[in-house]
Amino acid sequence: MNSKIFTYFLFLQLLLLVCNSKPEVSAIIVFGDSTADSGNNNYIPTVAKSNFQPYGRDFEGGKPTGRFCNGRLFTDFISEALEIKWSIPAYLDSDYGIEDFASGVSFASSASGYDNATSDVLSVIPLWQQLEYFKEYKEKLTISKGSRLASRILNQALYIMSLGINDFIENYFVSPRRSSQYTVEEYQNFLIVIAKKFILDIYRLGARKVAITGYLPIGCLPVERTQNLVFGHACKEDYNKVARDFNLKLQDLIDKLNEEVKDIKLVMLNLYDPVQEAIEKPYIYGEFLFLSLSLLSHSHSMPLGGLRF
Repeated sequence: MNSKIFTYFLFLQLLLLVCNSKPEVSAIIVFGDSTADSGNNNYIPTVAKSNFQPYGRDFEGGKPTGRFCNGRLFTDFISEALEIKWSIPAYLDSDYGIEDFASGVSFASSASGYDNATSDVLSVIPLWQQLEYFKEYKEKLTISKGSRLASRILNQALYIMSLGINDFIENYFVSPRRSSQYTVEEYQNFLIVIAKKFILDIYRLGARKVAITGYLPIGCLPVERTQNLVFGHACKEDYNKVARDFNLKLQDLIDKLNEEVKDIKLVMLNLYDPVQEAIEKPYIYGEFLFLSLSLLSHSHSMPLGGLRF
C-alpha cells in the first residue's frame, strides 16, 4: 500500500485518541517489531537486519537505516503529521542522545513479538527488554529535564505498540515449541495476557495515550502466499481467521482497560480492513499498487525484504 495513504488512514484513527484526551502530544514513544524498528537491530548480534541496499533508497540521502522499508516507517509519518519530528530515532543508535529522544524514540526490534520465544528465534530484543530500555530512558529524561517536566512529557506522549504478527508467522506456525503447548485460541489468550501486562506496566511509568496495532491479513503476507503452492499462492484464509479472531480479543482488552484504568486512552489501529481492501481493490490506491499486487499474485519467489516483519 502507498505508505502515505496508509499512514493517513492510521492518522485518522489516532485523531480519535488524541482529540478525546489532552490535545498536546509531546513525543512519540514506540515499541514493537520491524513495522516500527528504526534501526535498533543494527546494534545487536542478529541476522534480522536491513542496514543494506535497497533498504532506505527513498530515505533522506538514500541510505539504509535499519528500517525494513524503502524509506520512513508509518511511525515516522505519524510523528511528522503531529508536527513533532521528521523521523523517530532508534534508542540504541549512539548518534542520538536524550535531547533527541525527548520528543520521540523507538525501542522496537525487528522480528520481535509479545512472546519471549518469538524474539529467541532470531535473537532480537524481546518486549520485556524494550520495557527495560524505556525505564532507562525515563531515568535519563528525568535527569535531563527534571522530574516535573519529564513526567509531563511522558504523560502527554503518544505511545505506539506495533507488534504481534511474528508470534504466529515466525513462531507458532513454524515451531512446535508453542503449538505443542497451546491451541490457537489458547495462544491468542496467552498473547493477550502479555499485552495487558505490558500496557499496565507502561501506564505505571507514565503512559496515558496508547495506540496498538491489530493484525493485518497474515495469510496474505508474501511469505505465506509463496508457500501456498497447492492453492496457487492464494491467501491462507485459515491464517486470516487467526488474525481476525486475535483482533477481536485485542479490541475486547482495550475496551475493558479503557473502562477500568483511570486516565488511560487506548485505541486499536485497524490494519486488517485497509490492507484487505488494498489486496482486493488495489486500483483504489493508485496504479503503482495495482501493478505491484498483480505481480505479487503471480510471483513464486519474493526477496528477503518482502518476507520479514
